[in-house]
Parts: sequence; C-alpha cells; structure tokens
Amino acid sequence: MDAHGTFPFLKETILFLALSGVLIPLLARLKINPVLGFLAVGTLLGPYGIASFGGSAPWLNYITFSSQDDVETLAELGVIFLMFMIGLEMSIDRLWSMRKLVFGLGSLQVGLTALVIGAVAAYFNHGTEAAVVLGLALAFSSTAIVMQLLIQQRELGTPLGQAAFAILLLQDLAVVPLLILISILGASGGDGNFGALLGLAAVKGLVTVGLIYLIGRRVVRPVFHQIAANRQPDTFMALTLLSTLGVAALTWAAGLSMALGALLAGLIIAETEFRHEVEVTIEPFKGLLMGLFFLSVGMGIDLRALIAEPVWTPLSVIGLIVIKGTLIFGLLRLFGLSWGRAAEGGLLLGQGSEFAFIVIGLALSFGVLPRDTGQFMLLVVGLSMLTAPLLARFGNRIGGRIEQHQGLRETPETEEFGELRGHVIIAGYGRVGQMVGQLLAEQGVPHLAIESDANLVARHRKAGIPVIYGDASRPELLRRLRLDRALTVVLTMDHVAAAIHAVKGIRQTMPNIRIISRARDERHALALREAGANSVVPETLESSLKLAGSVLESLGVPADAAARLLEQERERRITAFRD
Repeated sequence: MDAHGTFPFLKETILFLALSGVLIPLLARLKINPVLGFLAVGTLLGPYGIASFGGSAPWLNYITFSSQDDVETLAELGVIFLMFMIGLEMSIDRLWSMRKLVFGLGSLQVGLTALVIGAVAAYFNHGTEAAVVLGLALAFSSTAIVMQLLIQQRELGTPLGQAAFAILLLQDLAVVPLLILISILGASGGDGNFGALLGLAAVKGLVTVGLIYLIGRRVVRPVFHQIAANRQPDTFMALTLLSTLGVAALTWAAGLSMALGALLAGLIIAETEFRHEVEVTIEPFKGLLMGLFFLSVGMGIDLRALIAEPVWTPLSVIGLIVIKGTLIFGLLRLFGLSWGRAAEGGLLLGQGSEFAFIVIGLALSFGVLPRDTGQFMLLVVGLSMLTAPLLARFGNRIGGRIEQHQGLRETPETEEFGELRGHVIIAGYGRVGQMVGQLLAEQGVPHLAIESDANLVARHRKAGIPVIYGDASRPELLRRLRLDRALTVVLTMDHVAAAIHAVKGIRQTMPNIRIISRARDERHALALREAGANSVVPETLESSLKLAGSVLESLGVPADAAARLLEQERERRITAFRD
C-alpha cells in the first residue's frame, strides 16, 4: 500500500502552508488586505485560473489547486472558526450597551437592503424563496474586510466606526435565523406556505438560542472552570476546540448548519469569564483557517464567467454597491452622522460578505437556489469584495473633503473597552492584588484584574469585582484589555518566570507604559528591573527595611534621614546580585 495515499489533501495542505508562510508577510509589507490577497491568489491558482492551462504545462499541476473540492472540506473549518470568533464578540452586555445602533440602525439596514435587493431579484423572475435568500445574503457586508479597514484607518473609535460595527454585529446575528430558514426550506423541498416556514424559522431560532444560553450557564462554564483550575494550556486549548467543533456537530446532527453551531458555541463562551483567554488561544488557528476559507472562495470565482457576461457581471457589482451604499448613507444620516462620514460609510459597507458564500452555498446544497443563479451571485460578491479597499479609500477622501468643505470635525468615541481609559491593569489577584484593587476602588480609580486561578476568578466575579480569567504573561490578552489606554500595569504574580515573561511582553508591546511589579527577593527584583519594570518591590527586603526604619526612628534618627538610608540599602542589595 502506498503510505502517502492514506494522507488526504497532502499536496493542497503543503501548497497552502507555503502560500501562507510567504504570502502573509509579503501582504503585510505591502500593506495589502490579506483577505483580498487570498481571494486573488485563490482565483489565480484555482481550477479556473492558470490551472486550466495545465495540459500544455504539466508542472503547473504542482503549484495550483486542480479542483475546488480539494480544499472545500478544509475550508469549512475556516468558516466554523470565523463564526465562532464572531460569537465571542456578541455578549449580551455588549449588545445591550449598543442596543440603539445594533437593533435600530442594524435592523433597518438589513431589512431595507434585503427588501430592495429581494424586489430586484423578484423582478428578474426569481421565486419568493430565492428572492428572500438573495436579498438577505446580499444585504450583509464583509466583517473581516470592514473591521480590518477600520483598524488600519484608525476609525474604529469614531462615530462611523461604531455605527459600522453595530451594523456588522446585527448582520452577524441575522445569520442565525437565515441559516435556520434555509435548512427548513431545504428540508421542506419548497412545499408549504412560505410565511409559515418563515415563522417556524424564527421560533426555532429563539428556542435554539434559549437552549444554548441555558447550556452555557449550567454546563460550559463549570467545565471550563474545572479545566482552568488545573492550569494546563494544552487541556484548555483542547476544550476550546471541543466546544467549537462539538456544538457545530450537534447542530449538524439536528439538521442545521455547522456554521450556526460554531456561532452558538462562541455565544456560550462570550458569557463567561474565559472569553478573552479563548480569543487569544484560538487566534492563530483562526488566521490560518480563515486564509484557507478565502482561498477556497477565490477558487470558486470563474473569471471566464465574467468574459461570458461582460455586461451583466460588472453592472451587477455596481448595482449591488449602489443599492447598499445609498441605503446605508441615508440610514447613517438618519442616525446623526455627518454628510461626509455617511458617504464614507456607504462606500465602506457597500460590498458583499463572506457570509454570502456560506448562505448561498448552503442554499445551493439544499436546492433553494438554481445552480446558475448561485454561481453568478458568488462571482458578483467576490468581485465586490475585491473592490472594497479601493472604495473605502475613495470614500475616506470624499468624506474628508465634504467635512472640510462644511468645516466639520469628528470626535472619537470609545471602542469595545472605551470605558477603560486611564485605568490600571492588575496582573494576579491573590492577597496582594486584592489589596491593590481595594485601595484603587476606594479612590475611584478604574481597574481590571487578570487571574489564572479559576476558583479566585469565580469568587470575585460573583462579588462584582472586575476580574477575568487569563494568563497575564501573554501580551495579546493585555492588548485586548486596552493596554494602550492604561496608565499602569501592576504585577502581583508569585510565579517568578511568569512575571519576568509578562514584563518583557508588555515592554515590547507598550515601551512607555509604567510597570510596577512585586518580587520575592532581591534576585527576582533585579531580573524584573532588567526585563523592563519601572518599579520593583521585593517582599522580604521591604519587610526587613520596614523593621529597620522603625528601629532607627525609635532611636531618634530623623525620618527623612532614615528614608535616605533605607533607599541606599535597598538599591545596594538589589544591585549586589548583578555581580
């Protein structure tokens, strides 16, 4: 037996990893959106690109994907992790804090856009089911592209950034009933009253989300708590992957999509204190698998169809952008944005979405959409996504000129952790960390604590103390907690290596932030100083100095003179370990 024959997708896996290792750094250097890079490479190396000329050049078979089916199975994992990460962003508290924008602006955008596009689809003789599916699928905008563009342009904290984020968040929520609706339509074979099926989808969606919420409160949190108490990163990662794929498998077994299950798995964990640590844990997998997903999307773009339809394809792309852009522009003005920012928002959100590939692909598999219609719409969505960075840049310039002409200036608002400005991050919430936090709270200083002991986290969160579970030696987690806006980081961890690692990571991320750290002894204090800590407090040394200071004062030594003597002794003892 051929040993290599038992390893499926070997050539495709090696080719994808080679592309990721070369393509991602190159795109970062050229400041090109990686999503568009993978789409373009997928189109070029896919079955409709240069691989179609492989007969005359057999060597092309080694550097191309000969069939989209070769990577679709792997690409499904990318979809699952995309939906899971989106679920992590949708906690109930966050939705409630942005309820006006999310459920007001977002609902109007999805509803009106779906209505207009669905009416256009019905005008071209598509059935009711197909028109509704196309209207909703094309109403979505690309979360991956828009969020990255907002971050690159540093507009995430502006009113436009918050409005765009609210629209994207509602679109993410709308995926749930839409996937359920397509599953029901596919199972019914198009029979039955459409209104009744739509109502059934809504009821089924509410019941599903309700059950998942109960499961999250009663099952997932205790399981994560038990695993986290062991402090083993490998088991924590295994449980994260199990939650993602396990819930996805359950929804698939129930006749729904795996993407819906992954979204619900993210929703479960988003309501726990382990959310931020899970985000950091899953981030590397998400990046690679998302690249694989967009690579497979690019492979499905047949540029020969563009040649076959040289008029209708570009007109459809332009029409999609015009319809969505105009409606979003009007809604943004209705919700108080200026003319310039509303125009920029319309162009920023005018493209199609990665969700369209999921929704249309599922609709094709269930026979809800005709094959030709689905393939044509996938091409339109893919091409619209390719134009997104150019449209965003153009919209930014147009919006700026309008603002300049009107003499307006936009003021930034808060981001996800915008309420944490000028706060203190406490890494480690044992006895020392609790005392620091209590003193800060009494003085009205905003603070947030990170603790790796799940038992402590559960106890303090029940008491209403802002503590999250995580490993403070990972700077990725600190960045998510708005390290760039913090005044100070206080390290009270009793683990020597973890404290030194945390200081180095924080200093590399934010070179100018002040770091105050607890140390066990003089040797530990010196290591922390050399790692980048601004101020270090050795426990044993400080206790000895405190006693010595009391003795000196009792002997009549002036307080300021005693303080100078103690400071000299403190510095001498710490620096003595350097030799």
